Amino acid sequence: MKVKNILSWTVVFPILASVFYLAGFLTDTIFANVAGAILLFITVLAAVHHAEVVAHKVGEPYGTIILAICITILEVGLIISFMLSGGEGAMTYARDTVFAAVMLILNGILGICIWIGSWKYKEQFFMRSSATTYLVSLVAILVLTLILPNFTSSARGPIYNNTQLIFVSLACLVIYGSFLMLQTVRHRNYFIVAAPDDHTAHEAAPPSNAKTIASLVLLIVCLAVVIFMAKGLSPVIEDFVENIGAPRALVGVIIASVVLLPEGLAAIRTARNNQIQSSINLGLGSALASVGLTIPAVSVVCIMFDIPFVLGLDMKSIILLALSVFTVMLSLSRGKTNHLYGTVLLVNLAAYIFMVIVP
Repeated sequence: MKVKNILSWTVVFPILASVFYLAGFLTDTIFANVAGAILLFITVLAAVHHAEVVAHKVGEPYGTIILAICITILEVGLIISFMLSGGEGAMTYARDTVFAAVMLILNGILGICIWIGSWKYKEQFFMRSSATTYLVSLVAILVLTLILPNFTSSARGPIYNNTQLIFVSLACLVIYGSFLMLQTVRHRNYFIVAAPDDHTAHEAAPPSNAKTIASLVLLIVCLAVVIFMAKGLSPVIEDFVENIGAPRALVGVIIASVVLLPEGLAAIRTARNNQIQSSINLGLGSALASVGLTIPAVSVVCIMFDIPFVLGLDMKSIILLALSVFTVMLSLSRGKTNHLYGTVLLVNLAAYIFMVIVP
């Protein structure tokens, strides 16, 4: 690897963040917390870069799958570490984080991508079949994991017993596995990004094998650093939420925002390059992986360590979730976008965040 590449910020800062955490510099002092937050943010940006290098090498739709799974690894790592620590919000942390991730993706990432792309190009076009495929799978998994627990009678409260958790986890894996088979084998053409007629998107040459391997290794390092740094900074976030008098669910929103930042930046960049299909692949693919893989992983840990695990949403959250899914369905039903769709989705996002802070 060339000296210039070795000294790149995408290499230097993840290493600095690793040393910062492993050396125990992340303490309770203000300076340490600020430095840790800056290193965390830059490491997330570095993760975006390395994930995009790997994704560019493997091509579509495998590239967006890699990005989505990376985000899921981040999410699962954070949720499990928090639940095993047995904190105050351990029982609802998985539910709050998964719900926050889905709401941020459906309303925030997709909303910004549609809004920015539509203002720049007026209309952007994508394969309707891809959006339908994503949403069919996502709606089924969301109902099974976040809504149905409120209506079961085998266990008290909005929870599943172990047998139900195993069944729902298997159902999620079957749906997600079937979706991957469709996306990568049987109907791969649904998700391939067509070159725009105006040639606004410039396709760079794929990276070399050496650069791809180096980026893959650095991507794994970045993911690990983000998980541990975010966990180390979580008490600061929790204290901030408590000091402003907001519900603890806001912690899940903040952590989900950090985890989804790489995905969001990558999706926004592709929308600006007139590749809205890639943005949809990134956004909806991440939402599907976020629920379809996270819930089974967390369920295994909860069953093994006998941790109470609340899944069911309250009625207000169910209404907001239904509004978001229904709006996304209508927005993606015609195969083309305009700025109104993005505006409505962003308003939905603002309503969700407002209701979290002012319940």
